[in-house]
Amino acid sequence: MTEQMTVGAAVLRVLQTADPGAKVMAARYAAREWRLGRLSHIFAGTMPDMPARPDHPVLMRPRDMPRRGKGTSVPRRIALIHALAHIEFVAIDLAFDMIGRFGSQFPQDFTDDWMRVGAEEAMHFALLDRRLRAQGSFYGELPAHDGLWDSAKNTAYDASARLAIVPMVLEARGLDVTPETVERFKRQGDDLTAKVLSRIYQDEIRHVSFGTKWFEYACRRSNKPPHEHWKQLVKTHFKGGLKPPFNDSARRTAGLTQDYYYGIELLTRMNLHP
Repeated sequence: MTEQMTVGAAVLRVLQTADPGAKVMAARYAAREWRLGRLSHIFAGTMPDMPARPDHPVLMRPRDMPRRGKGTSVPRRIALIHALAHIEFVAIDLAFDMIGRFGSQFPQDFTDDWMRVGAEEAMHFALLDRRLRAQGSFYGELPAHDGLWDSAKNTAYDASARLAIVPMVLEARGLDVTPETVERFKRQGDDLTAKVLSRIYQDEIRHVSFGTKWFEYACRRSNKPPHEHWKQLVKTHFKGGLKPPFNDSARRTAGLTQDYYYGIELLTRMNLHP
């Protein structure tokens, strides 16, 4: 009899796969095998500090990235789609690292939720990569932001911190800015990309809701007030600062009420980082 693969091994396969297409396939495989009950709920193995990355795109620090601007030319539109594709590519690893690094600390439903997130992030990347190819480009043609994994490195030791920063800050910011980005593509006549981004937006409301759900679970378990604890974690671990406007409606749908982020702009402005 073939030995059953573990969740940890399936997750590690995703994180150790560099090629974008192969990473998408590994993510889909892990999610499907988990859904079908073919992965044992075992988390043996150490998660890598940094997932495997392809040779391209060239990764640059945020301050060195070329400015895209907000024009309507096709090259600028391609640059924006490329940037969004890179966010989704990194998000695949963020979801599977969440499972492999912290899954043993939570009920099995935690793995259910983040497997779904990982599969959806893989789909989002594939859709955006398809849009790039339809316009004569491809993922990896342009440089990309090297700082997206920093939040994972900064919260690798603490599940609550990871949940507070990745879904409840980074993905929640996507809820704030995506509606306007959708409208921008519509104004440029690119309805197909707008449709893709609308789909991503709806999925990411659910992703933020999973983050809020499990963050509040962790707070109940440790007897910590969730709103105050979240603000302290954001002040400690998030360098960028949170700034309005906030999409209150989408955030509320995801369970991320104003009690969490009301006044957070002041807190993050006061935070001093090296």
